[in-house]
Amino acid sequence: MALREVLTWPDQRLLEVAADVPLVDDAVRTLIDDMLETMYAAPGVGLAATQLGVPWRVVVMDCRDAEGERSPLALVNARIVDRAGTVLWREGCLSLPGVTAEIERSERVTVEYLDRDGEPQRLEAINLLAVCIQHELDHLDGHLYLDRLGLLERKATLLEYDDARAEAVAS
Repeated sequence: MALREVLTWPDQRLLEVAADVPLVDDAVRTLIDDMLETMYAAPGVGLAATQLGVPWRVVVMDCRDAEGERSPLALVNARIVDRAGTVLWREGCLSLPGVTAEIERSERVTVEYLDRDGEPQRLEAINLLAVCIQHELDHLDGHLYLDRLGLLERKATLLEYDDARAEAVAS
């Protein structure tokens, strides 16, 4: 396993649409392991392959179980097949460090995907896990959570992000 660099805004590779993974093989499993290690080190709760500059439809996340134990999840070629309800959730992003915004998402999603062994799976998710899945799959479609904000809120969040980056460079 290896730590990889997480791309940050305004890197244009974050806007690329990821391609389906043709075969879940050892290279994909290595990518998944690297993504999990990178996500945990950041620390974050989710990461898309496109955030590492890899244009494949692979995401990882860990929303932890009720006891706080790690509960890593890898989704390959995931597609949301059903949505229900709405929820407002304050989201952050490893590609936009230092800022958050309240985003409206579906409260429940059903997602179909391949697991790390290439086996088809179906998962029904609610609350944080549902939000995380939607956030990460947005990355694979070339979108950041900023795209879900109104124009004024987007500009304010980007100004806050610029200030956070400048402060990080200065310290």
